[in-house]
Amino acid sequence: MLPWIELDRATIPGEGGELRLKRRGQEFSIMLGSTELMNSRLSGSEEALATLSWERIAGRKNAHMLIGGLGMGFTLRAALGVLPDDAEVTVAELVPAVVDWARGPMADLHKGTLDDPRVDIHVGDVGALIRSKKAAYDAILLDVDNGPDGLTRASNDGLYDHTGLRAAKAALRSGGVLAVWSSAPDAAFTRRLREVGFGTEEVNVRANGKRGAKHVLWMAANR
Repeated sequence: MLPWIELDRATIPGEGGELRLKRRGQEFSIMLGSTELMNSRLSGSEEALATLSWERIAGRKNAHMLIGGLGMGFTLRAALGVLPDDAEVTVAELVPAVVDWARGPMADLHKGTLDDPRVDIHVGDVGALIRSKKAAYDAILLDVDNGPDGLTRASNDGLYDHTGLRAAKAALRSGGVLAVWSSAPDAAFTRRLREVGFGTEEVNVRANGKRGAKHVLWMAANR
């Protein structure tokens, strides 16, 4: 078996955690400590995050989608595959090196999506961006953690508490959708979504087609 080769390390701004980019043959992995955050062999649920979100806002003119977390680009690539030419996608990525990796060692994986004219890359905190906007987005997609209870950094808790969810609701246009990826169910998060007024649906999706672990997507409608 081929060994893993570490290609780069990057500090997460603000709290000192460190991401590691690794490669084994054509396979990539992004690690936080001993935890694997993402792997290039497993993309099904990240892609579903985009396609299921678009199904809920399809037909809107000049739709604006915010994606929190660039990662390996699976969500972005799937979004661009279904969004029309008049749509706009903002990708908020906290760690500048992740954008560099997308243009460097993982360029073949991203397939030029960062250069699509519909895409704007915002290097910064998606939470701060959400809080700065009112009725700006038709869809907000969050894939910045392993879920509401699997945080890559403590301050991300503010995305999933009542205050953060109210901010997301305010940043969405009427009838928009907040979509959240998680590696596992979280009943408390479902309750919080409903408590702030979202119409909430939980969708179980396999990590890789019909195989792999089941992940959870929340599709929360801004009613």
